[in-house]
Amino acid sequence: MPAATPSGHPLPTQIRIQIAAVAGVCRHLSTRLLPLAACLLLLLLPALVPPARAEFSGVDYTLTNQNGADFSGQDLANTSFAGAAGRQARFAGANLHGAILTQAAFPDADFSGADLSGALMDKVDFSGADFSGANLSGVIAAGSSFSGATVTDADFSDALLDRADQRLLCRDATGTNPLTGVDTRLSLGC
Repeated sequence: MPAATPSGHPLPTQIRIQIAAVAGVCRHLSTRLLPLAACLLLLLLPALVPPARAEFSGVDYTLTNQNGADFSGQDLANTSFAGAAGRQARFAGANLHGAILTQAAFPDADFSGADLSGALMDKVDFSGADFSGANLSGVIAAGSSFSGATVTDADFSDALLDRADQRLLCRDATGTNPLTGVDTRLSLGC
């Protein structure tokens, strides 16, 4: 039976090869240099390390072209997209808490299920963007355009929006955010 993680998942082949190599070195060195406990630690360490995952948190994408880019499910907390172009970019399920999107353009972008709480998103073009199930609580979005945006199940609690955008969003707002449990229309003050 192949080696497994503590949760019972089989280890990737590359890690099994590394474990075999460390075990061979340990057999050789345990009688000479390293005590058995140190060899066991070296042997088990790769199994305890979670698989690598892209980490974008805090990266600066200011004034970059992100048209069509896919950031779905990524941790982008406190990342700057100020002045960036992101037409049809995908941020579905991404963590954008505290991100800076000032003066950017994200027309037809997918923010469904994303956490945008506390984001600074003033003067941004969100026309046609999808915010279904997104958390936009506490955002500052003054001067932004949400023309044609989808906000089903979104949470706008304590968000700072222009009155015209608030009215526009209220026309089609429905549902309840699945994570916060907040009614979309109530969060918009409709």
